[in-house]
Amino acid sequence: MDFLKTRIHCAAVTALLILSASSCRDEAEIYRPDENQTGTAQRIPLTGFYLLNEGNMGSNKASLDRYTFADAIYSRNIYADANPDVPKELGDVGNDLAVYGSRLWAVINCSNKVEVLDLKTARRIGQVDIPNCRYIAFDGPYAYVTSYAGPVEINPDYRQRGFVARIDTLTLQETARTTVGYQPDGIAIAGGKIYVANSGGYMVPNYENTVSVIDAATMEFEKNIEIAINLDKIAAAPDGRLWVSSRGDYFDTPSQLFVCDPASGETVRTFDSPVSSMWLDGDSLYTVSSSFNYYTGNTEHSFAVFNTRTLEKECDNFITDGSGSKIKTPYGVAVNPVTKEIYVCDATTYVNPGMLYCFSPDGKLKWSQRTGDIPAKIAFY
Repeated sequence: MDFLKTRIHCAAVTALLILSASSCRDEAEIYRPDENQTGTAQRIPLTGFYLLNEGNMGSNKASLDRYTFADAIYSRNIYADANPDVPKELGDVGNDLAVYGSRLWAVINCSNKVEVLDLKTARRIGQVDIPNCRYIAFDGPYAYVTSYAGPVEINPDYRQRGFVARIDTLTLQETARTTVGYQPDGIAIAGGKIYVANSGGYMVPNYENTVSVIDAATMEFEKNIEIAINLDKIAAAPDGRLWVSSRGDYFDTPSQLFVCDPASGETVRTFDSPVSSMWLDGDSLYTVSSSFNYYTGNTEHSFAVFNTRTLEKECDNFITDGSGSKIKTPYGVAVNPVTKEIYVCDATTYVNPGMLYCFSPDGKLKWSQRTGDIPAKIAFY
């Protein structure tokens, strides 16, 4: 969720939705469950994937879709169908999604909770209450969740530091909490360390510029590594180097991608390539971008691939058949670990249903499917 872009401008509209909400479901405000035959059935050692739709902030329209490979069925809004007894459904702003063990974990940002679901049925097992929660990662018996800690508030004098919460995946109880920088977003775990990308996104123009390092065994804060302003996503490559994206400031400083050696704290490579979402598949880092600039009023789209071993950009556009022009707002990316098919989430207008596009490994469009509002995160299972 990017608070300086379209969703923040829709606050007046979404406030009306909040005022009209009640404790019971309003069927006019949700998508009814539906199923569509999409693509071709595949017999592969994966069942399918879940897709988390953010929903515009304040509208309580986060939703969950599912795709199964064996029958090529795409099902929309399956959480509502699987959990008819939950009055407010999934909640407000689905920020992150992950599969761990036999459970599906959905981070619901403005509802201040992490929903824990049964992987097969999407039935609700429980929830973990974490204020302004953002992203999730796993290591051993624990889940680690970044939190802005404070309320949603754009304020250059914001002084509430964020934290990382450690959650026991069996009991769903928070067992430890470590303070990091301002408005922590992406999180990665490697080599016994937890790496957190701090954004300072609420403090415009006084952005944060660090990655916080935590010892995973003790949950002790170790240090901050300075990289660039308004950090967002982070991934730990197989060689241990960190790939970190910056949103920039939407004016003079563009969105960029950085490679950091966490041992030395040095930035070893900088790419002038905007990033909205990234997905690490082996040594390949796939990125998509819808990067806006207030000076020009233009939005830059990109579909790039980087080699994390050679530190080279492999291609500027992994879509090879020209069908990338169909995508209005590239917002999320994922790569099937078995087939290597590439999925791109399109947020379209941010307030209308989005689209999901499936490309072959060589970048040719295979199928597309309507989703919920602002499709963002995919988790294979």
